Amino acid sequence: MAVALASVAATTRSILLRDTDQRINGLLAQEAGEFANFEEQGFDPETGRPFTDPGRLLRVFLERQYADLDEELVGLVGEVGSRPTQIIQQREIPVDRPLHEDADARRRIHASPDSTGTLERPEGEIRWAKVTVARYGGEPAAAFVVAFHPGREQARADEVFRVLLAISGVALLMTTGIAWVVAGRILKPVRLVRTTAAQLTEQDLTRRIPVHGHDDVAALAETFNAMLDRLERAFATQRRFVDDAGHELRTPITIVRGHLELMGDEPAEREETVRLVTDELDRMSRIVEDLLLLAKAERPDFVTPEPVQLAELTADVYVKARTLGDRDWVLAEVADREARLDPQRVTQAMVQLAQNAVQHTTTGQTIRIGSRTDGARVELYVADSGPGVQAQDAEVIFERFRRGTARRGVRGTGAGLGLSIVRAIAEGHGGRVGLRATEGGGATFVLTLD
Repeated sequence: MAVALASVAATTRSILLRDTDQRINGLLAQEAGEFANFEEQGFDPETGRPFTDPGRLLRVFLERQYADLDEELVGLVGEVGSRPTQIIQQREIPVDRPLHEDADARRRIHASPDSTGTLERPEGEIRWAKVTVARYGGEPAAAFVVAFHPGREQARADEVFRVLLAISGVALLMTTGIAWVVAGRILKPVRLVRTTAAQLTEQDLTRRIPVHGHDDVAALAETFNAMLDRLERAFATQRRFVDDAGHELRTPITIVRGHLELMGDEPAEREETVRLVTDELDRMSRIVEDLLLLAKAERPDFVTPEPVQLAELTADVYVKARTLGDRDWVLAEVADREARLDPQRVTQAMVQLAQNAVQHTTTGQTIRIGSRTDGARVELYVADSGPGVQAQDAEVIFERFRRGTARRGVRGTGAGLGLSIVRAIAEGHGGRVGLRATEGGGATFVLTLD
C-alpha cells in the first residue's frame, strides 16, 4: 500500500510537470507567433509605414505586450550567431538573474541555430523560443526572444508531491491500525477454514467447513466446500477408473500371459497365439478407451450443446447405423424441429444403441431408428425385434461391467461399458436413457433429452 500511495504522489507530480511543460510550450509558441505576425503585418506608429529598423520593431512590439509573472520578453539586436550589440527588455521579473542580466545566456541563445530550446544554468532553467528578424536596408539583424523561468512552477509541483507524501503516510498509519483491528475479527473464521483444510487427506475428503451468515467469509467457505465437492468427485472418479481398469484388465492380461508362456515353436501355433494375443490387446484397448470416456463424463465440458436440426441428425445416425450389420434397417418417425444438444455425443450414443441391437438380432431382423418431440423434451430411440431384455436385467444393464443375459444363450463380447456410456451422455444433457418393450417382441432403448 505504501508503494501504491508513493506511486500516486509521484504520478501526480509527473502530471503537474507535464501540464506545466505543455503550458510553457503553448505560451512560447503563442508569443513567437504573435511576434512573427507583427513583423510581417505591423506598421510603425510614428510613420504609418512598415518598420525599417529592427530595434524600433522590437521596442514597439514589447511595449504592447503583457507577459506572465515568470515570462521574460527580450529583443536582441545584432548579427545572429554572435554577441548581441543591443538589448531591449520589457520589464523586470522576480527571478534570480533574469535573461537581460545574464550575458552568457543571451549570447548562447542569440548564437543558437535553433528556434526553441532549454538552457541549464546554476540559477535555474530557462525555456526559450526565438524569432529571427530579417535585415532592413543593411541594418544588423535581430531576434525576439521569449524566455520562461519554470523554477516556481516546478517548486509548486514538488510542494504538492511532499504534501501528498505526508498525507499518504498519515493515511497509511491510520489504515494499518484499522486493518489490524479488523483483521483480528476476520481471521478467526479464516483460521477455521485453514484448520479444516489441514485435516483433509486423500483418504478423507468428506470434511466440510460450517457456513454461518452471508458475509464474504461465508461466501469463501461455500466456495471452499464446492471445491472440496469437486475434488471428492475427481478422486472418486480416479479411484473408480483405477479399480475398474484393474478389475477388467486382469483377465485379458492373464490370457495373454498364459498363451505366451505356452506358445511352442510350431509356426501354426505361433500364428494362432499371435492372433489370440492381438485380439485380447484390442479388447484391452477398447476397455481403456471406454473407461477414459466415462471418466471424462464427470467433467462439465463433456458435452457441448449447439443448435441442431433433429431431422438431419436422425438421418445421419440411420446412415451410419446401416453399416453395422445386415439387418432390415427402418428410419421410422423423424422429428422436424431444432434442439440444443451435442451432435457428436448423441450420435455416439445412438450408434452404440444400434450396435447393441445388432448384437441381439440376426440377419434380416428389423431395427428401427427414429426421433420425436413432446414439448421441450426430445426422444431418440433404437428399437429391435430381437429376444428382448429379461426383467432381472432391466435394472442393471446400464451399470458398468454389467451384461444382460441373452435369451439365445449367447453373451455379448464387449466389456459391459457401452450402455454405461450411453447413460453418461444422456445425463450430460440433463436427460436419461430408458428401456421399453418393443411391440411384437424385442427391446426399445430411448434417449430422452430435456
